[in-house]
Amino acid sequence: MNIKIVTTPTEKKQAFYVRSIVFIEEQQVPEEIELDEYDEEAIHFIGYKEGKPIAASRLRWIEDSGKLERVCVIKDYRGKSYGTKIIREMENMITARGYKKSTLNAQTHAQSFYHQLGYETVSEEFMDAGIPHVTMIKQLNK
Repeated sequence: MNIKIVTTPTEKKQAFYVRSIVFIEEQQVPEEIELDEYDEEAIHFIGYKEGKPIAASRLRWIEDSGKLERVCVIKDYRGKSYGTKIIREMENMITARGYKKSTLNAQTHAQSFYHQLGYETVSEEFMDAGIPHVTMIKQLNK
């Protein structure tokens, strides 16, 4: 998978396409919740396989950490480490900017995936867009 930081309107549209497939169509998250005011300030990532957009995410700076958000891979491409790869790219940017911590709000069904990547659960379960989530953090050392 080729991962890029979104720099053009076309790439942003492709990232939003991947997010809409995963979150809006598959998980039934309302569009007005999925595409929000933070999209303008965030750094967006897009992953391509054979030129086709298959993964997306966004990164924001919150207090003393980089916050991973909207991490998603189209269903047919899951289980092939593409999610891990896009997260590693985001973590690399976080450390390159001098931050030492990564945070995210994980859907509870993905909690074990994030545990495998070194994230710790630091909250009780809470609901976001009708889906159970937990907050997780990871100390980044580079």
